[in-house]
Amino acid sequence: MKTKFSRIIAGTMNWGIWGKNHNLEAMSQLISQCVENGITSFDHADIYGDYTTEAEFGNAFLNSTIPRENVQFISKCGICHKNESRNNRLSHYDYSKAYIIACAEDSLQKLHTDYLDVLLLHRPSPLMQADEIAEAVTQLQKEGKIRDFGVSNFTPSQTDLIQSRIKVECNQIEFSVTHFEAMLDGSLNHMQINAITPMAWSPLGSVFKIENQQTDRLKNLLMELMLKYDASLDVLLFAWIMKHPAGILPVTGTTTGERIANLTRAIDFELEAQDWFALWVASEGKNVP
Repeated sequence: MKTKFSRIIAGTMNWGIWGKNHNLEAMSQLISQCVENGITSFDHADIYGDYTTEAEFGNAFLNSTIPRENVQFISKCGICHKNESRNNRLSHYDYSKAYIIACAEDSLQKLHTDYLDVLLLHRPSPLMQADEIAEAVTQLQKEGKIRDFGVSNFTPSQTDLIQSRIKVECNQIEFSVTHFEAMLDGSLNHMQINAITPMAWSPLGSVFKIENQQTDRLKNLLMELMLKYDASLDVLLFAWIMKHPAGILPVTGTTTGERIANLTRAIDFELEAQDWFALWVASEGKNVP
């Protein structure tokens, strides 16, 4: 089974104490606004909000009264965040069979659901044992606790290692107009060859985060394209990602309903090829080779 995700995924990392710190009503309303606008997939990780955001989201989802079958829940495990209550002296990784299963079951309890649509390994670990990972995933799938399995931030060779034991359905990577290495180093080609769905975290890149020559060039061009297409900067940046033939699903960190509604314009947006390349050139600071 391969889960169908919405074309844009709602990332929940900043919904809790790591960001906007939405209360139950605000989070419930944001979930409803996402679904009303066709964004039905929600991206989590056990560590978000220092292990608190999944539970807050789960309570808010119950409050929204949206049927579970109308949405898709993604979660990630494997990073053991520095946390005194968990006896984690420093951040590290754990991909033992017992830990993967325990994390998945904990996410199910916090999200008030019987299954995850997909469970991702959050980051690769030098100590990960592919056979042990496969055993954990197989057990979780047989028990109906996860439907699909994937990875996050894995290189093609790391993905191949895991996929030699168990099918990898998706890989969530950093990808944007300012961080486009995945389309040059073979990562997106590898995903297309292996029928792996790419998800992109930080899809706006550093355009709004830092000021340098790269972002200045991009903003100047984006201002021109805003007038040409009558579209906002974030819609243009999402459209740039979504034009790639790998079928990349951007994970938006947006925490307001108004921006969620606006972003959905990118789903059917047709960015002309020369404008797509112009944005790449502006980011690179040199002509396409």
